[in-house]
Amino acid sequence: MVRPSMLLALGALAVAAVACAPADNTATAGPTTPTSCSKDQLKLVNAGKLTIGTDKPAYEPWFKDNDPNNGQGFESAVAFAVAGELGFDRTEVQWSTVKFDSAFAPGEKQFDFDVNQVSITPERAKAVDFSKGYYTVKQAIVAIDGSKYAAAKSLAELKDAKIGVQVGTTSFSAVKDVIKPAADPNVYNEQIDAVNALKNKQVEALVVDLPTAFYVTAAQIEKSKIVGQFSATGAAPEEFGMVLGKGSPLKSCLDKAVDTLKSKGDLAKIEQQWLGAAAGAPELT
Repeated sequence: MVRPSMLLALGALAVAAVACAPADNTATAGPTTPTSCSKDQLKLVNAGKLTIGTDKPAYEPWFKDNDPNNGQGFESAVAFAVAGELGFDRTEVQWSTVKFDSAFAPGEKQFDFDVNQVSITPERAKAVDFSKGYYTVKQAIVAIDGSKYAAAKSLAELKDAKIGVQVGTTSFSAVKDVIKPAADPNVYNEQIDAVNALKNKQVEALVVDLPTAFYVTAAQIEKSKIVGQFSATGAAPEEFGMVLGKGSPLKSCLDKAVDTLKSKGDLAKIEQQWLGAAAGAPELT
């Protein structure tokens, strides 16, 4: 039996231990991490369904036949692989149309995560959260074969080119910060408008990410070629990340899923299957 005096002493020690313990930072450190990443533990936009956002049209090689739900194309395959790591089968995944720049705009999200070639940047991370990167991307320059800039061997040779690019993309930032053309680029709201501008010779060069450049030259613009690839500005490599609402408790589970897919080699296999050709473009500096 413990004497009353001993109880008082133990109580005093407990109070002292609490007073000396490190402060609990849960309130300031963001959402509570789920104790489990099993689907019954996840806070989802639609109960029992994993809702994934992407733009429409959904272009190759990221998606195929403009149908994210078919599991074909790099990002569709990655999204379903992540869903599988979280315990969802194909019938428990639903896709939602989300415009590219709306995905990382401030505000509440109607998706659990968005996958749409969104590069992780400090500016975007002020408004949304990102998963760990699932693809390291290079930028590329496309021109009409035989045109003035098609044979450029360096970025400096593109200084006087009239360049087309989609607004709000890291391709746009790369044009402004890396190529630094003498004239402002022609900026388009949609990627297809930038592609058509090159096709119709309204611009002399197009800047997009490298896998998209391969699709542009293979399927969208006849007699076009990839002039070369280059890295966006900054010491860290540019990576695509899945987009989540700011403070989403799902982030830690997505990070775990990406890590698992990398460690198993599954992510590399998906990349090789859908983006394998993208390694061959010449480097421009």
